[in-house]
Amino acid sequence: MGKRRRVAERRRTRPVVLGGMIAAVVGGAGIGVYALYGSGAAADENSAASGHRTVKTGPLSQAEVRTASARFLTAWRKGQVSRAAAATDDPSAAGALLTGYTKDAHLKGVTLTTGTAAGAKVPFSVKATVSYRGQSKPLTYGSSLTVVRRKSDGEPLVDWHSSVVHPDLKDGDTLVTGESGTPPVKALDRDGGELTAARYRSLGTVLDGLREKYGKKAGGKAGVELRVVRGKASKAAKLSDKTLLELSKGTPGTVRTTLSPALQAAAERQVGKRARASVVVLRPSTGEILAVANSGHGFNTAFQGSMAPGSTMKVITSSLLIEKGLASADKTHPCPKTVTYGGWKFHNDDDFQIKGGTFKASFARSCNTAFISQAKKLKNGDLTKQAQQVFGLSMNNWAIGVPTFDGSVPVQSAAQMAASLIGQGGVRMNPLNMASVAATVKSGTFHQPYLVSPSVDHRTLATAQRTMSGATLSQLRELMRYTAAYGTAAEAMAGLGPDYGAKTGSAEVDGQKKPNGWFTAYRGDLAAAGVVQAGGHGGDTAGPIVATLLKLGAGG
Repeated sequence: MGKRRRVAERRRTRPVVLGGMIAAVVGGAGIGVYALYGSGAAADENSAASGHRTVKTGPLSQAEVRTASARFLTAWRKGQVSRAAAATDDPSAAGALLTGYTKDAHLKGVTLTTGTAAGAKVPFSVKATVSYRGQSKPLTYGSSLTVVRRKSDGEPLVDWHSSVVHPDLKDGDTLVTGESGTPPVKALDRDGGELTAARYRSLGTVLDGLREKYGKKAGGKAGVELRVVRGKASKAAKLSDKTLLELSKGTPGTVRTTLSPALQAAAERQVGKRARASVVVLRPSTGEILAVANSGHGFNTAFQGSMAPGSTMKVITSSLLIEKGLASADKTHPCPKTVTYGGWKFHNDDDFQIKGGTFKASFARSCNTAFISQAKKLKNGDLTKQAQQVFGLSMNNWAIGVPTFDGSVPVQSAAQMAASLIGQGGVRMNPLNMASVAATVKSGTFHQPYLVSPSVDHRTLATAQRTMSGATLSQLRELMRYTAAYGTAAEAMAGLGPDYGAKTGSAEVDGQKKPNGWFTAYRGDLAAAGVVQAGGHGGDTAGPIVATLLKLGAGG
């Protein structure tokens, strides 16, 4: 015990200073720090000797959260990688990233200052210096960690994710400082004005994508920078590398986009009024993307989101039913309260029904059972073929100039096939996809959306295999026009007619109290779609966002 006491006293004379945690750490520095690294093994031996191991359970105490977080942060600050990694629930992954923090990212002089913990979550700020070949710059950012119990014994540990080291990191990503492999780009709007993330907050991920695609083609010269280099999982999700700090600026090349400065600014304002909102505006006659905005800026939901589109999918389904002679705009069509198919019972909102109504009335009211009732007359792959062949979706071949998710309409059977008819089941879309659907109805032909003209790099745009017949297209436009004038979209689209059409949607999400609200519409040579996640009905949430942009862009 004499040796242990001397070790404890020696550590007490050199307390760990860790920002806001100094009081907690110093208060237990003598015995507490020693216990973290010394007495654990003895305790385990005693438990083993008694024939069993006590597993700690229950909520974490404030003291446990403080101690576990301090152990990790103190070791990280001191450059004790092995000790810091051992304080997490994934020592291998933590050790690799923390080693790279110094070796690959060239970060030194790390200072960590904690904030006030909220339960098991501990926020902290990071100050460090990036030094590379005689060039140095300070780096400051905020992050957080969460303390959890280890399953084997209940010991408090840091729940390891790469985002602990930096919030822009996804698991598998790394930090690297050096000459960037890709020169920077200066992105311009359609009028020649510069596009920056400072002016248009939604465009951060878009600008990253443009640099990745065109940096080496636009004539620029690379600089030296600290950047996030994406790993396999992030690349699979089509996330681009991200610059965090420039030590020396490269010479940017220039890339002109199709974005409208007026519509982009308006889109930013509109999504800023709601949490988790996204919107895209297109020109149907060409496919040019005029605006893209998200109220959350870490992920481009508008281009890369993958969500059930709810009843906006009925635009595609209606085209299929009309082509197959299973529905006609002005003919009587069943809309009962419920329909059972494949063992599932499908309902309408509030179990409404339309007796003796037309298909147009069912579309405008968004009657689910009107579509489910036709499932028995369809083959499993019919909807998939319609989405691919007519609307250019679900083939993963769009080349808009930055990464996108091109929609997914998988071949399904039984109840899942029926659910896909109303935009549930396995169907997945985003606002870019659904704006393109509305644009296809307006123009009569699928034009692949694009952000950078194909003439810039001579890339080939995706095409559809066929177009709808004139009769089918005419009826589909009538369905959307009637919905905009008298149906669930009427309130949002008021005053925008007569050359217009719309469809609302609400998509249920497991574990979410309110559905995602969808809205897709066109007016003149503009088409747009939006989603407000967990917002409720599309006509009330995404509808006003889309309608406002269609109105503002009418003269653009």
